[in-house]
Amino acid sequence: MDEIIADYNSKGPSKEVQSIMLVWADYYTKLQTAVAAGKGPDIGVSHVSKLPELVDQGVVEPIDSYLEQMGFDMNSVYASNSVDSVTFDGHIYAIPLDTHAEILYYNTDILERAGVALNADGQLDINSWDEFKAIMDQCKAVLEDGETTLSLTNAGDDPYRIWWATYFQMGGTPLVNDDGTEVTLDMDIAKQAAEAVKSLFEDGYVMEGIDDHQQLFQSGKAAFATCGTWATGAFEKTDNLKFGAQAWPKMFNNDSCWADSHTMILPVNPDRTEEESLAAVEFLVGASGDGGAIWAGSGQIPSNTSVLESEEYLSMPYRSSYKSALETAVLPSKNAHFYAMKDGIIENLNTYWTNVADVDTAIQGVYDELESNLD
Repeated sequence: MDEIIADYNSKGPSKEVQSIMLVWADYYTKLQTAVAAGKGPDIGVSHVSKLPELVDQGVVEPIDSYLEQMGFDMNSVYASNSVDSVTFDGHIYAIPLDTHAEILYYNTDILERAGVALNADGQLDINSWDEFKAIMDQCKAVLEDGETTLSLTNAGDDPYRIWWATYFQMGGTPLVNDDGTEVTLDMDIAKQAAEAVKSLFEDGYVMEGIDDHQQLFQSGKAAFATCGTWATGAFEKTDNLKFGAQAWPKMFNNDSCWADSHTMILPVNPDRTEEESLAAVEFLVGASGDGGAIWAGSGQIPSNTSVLESEEYLSMPYRSSYKSALETAVLPSKNAHFYAMKDGIIENLNTYWTNVADVDTAIQGVYDELESNLD
């Protein structure tokens, strides 16, 4: 983002941009607090999963009028699902920046040691859960001390993301309906998906006590890792790490993966002039367009279709290997309470991953958490 800002400012815009970096855990709280105090920033970032809440709370402004002044047509630049994700009651509230998905990374040195062959595209042919485990078994047989088959935390976001992908691959229904008035979670499939994820731990594929699974894979001590696309930029800069990446494999009936999206927003600020608001929106559009390839350097999949199809992007290593995650991404429904729901889902799944509760209790807790956050 700093590189995008520096590039934008170097072109002599009407208003220059200055970045302020916040600790991630505090970001949304500080953003919402600043806006409530009438001191919101001129530009912000929001996950598309958080955007419904920010819109509902009046934290962000619609940007339609500014886009019209610029002659900017969202539908000619972004896929329809991206435009829909930032549109509320017919008004556009954000510029899509990327899609970031949970994908599969693999250490090619360990695969070679285990005799696991890649296909002609340099990827793994995995067409079922059993095939995935069979390949991991091959790797597990040749591991040395301090190495793990799969680098994955024992609780938190990443096992949740595998559960999410598995649930929807198994044919799971949306967790709540579009109106946010009814829980539509399929509890039987939710349990099956949870049991599948738990088996990764129980079958010995995951070393106990992994706190930073990205760093462990980066150190070359894991055959596989499930990480977000943002890890690519770090992995490719790591000396002596030989790896590959691909979209999360289709292992059940439906080809699905966990994903979210960063968007650029115009936070409410009563002191900002119309001229300044227009300049801010010009930056939002520029960050996604002219800055799109720079942003893709982190590993994210650009939302801007012209960037996505550009030679600059397509020539980047690894990215094309998981570009297909765009088609299999399952984003959460547009619900103002999703972040609270997500926290409750993870908290309850954690009790199962860590043997505090059985699967029935954990999934009932997930259901109850969803129900407590209905409109």
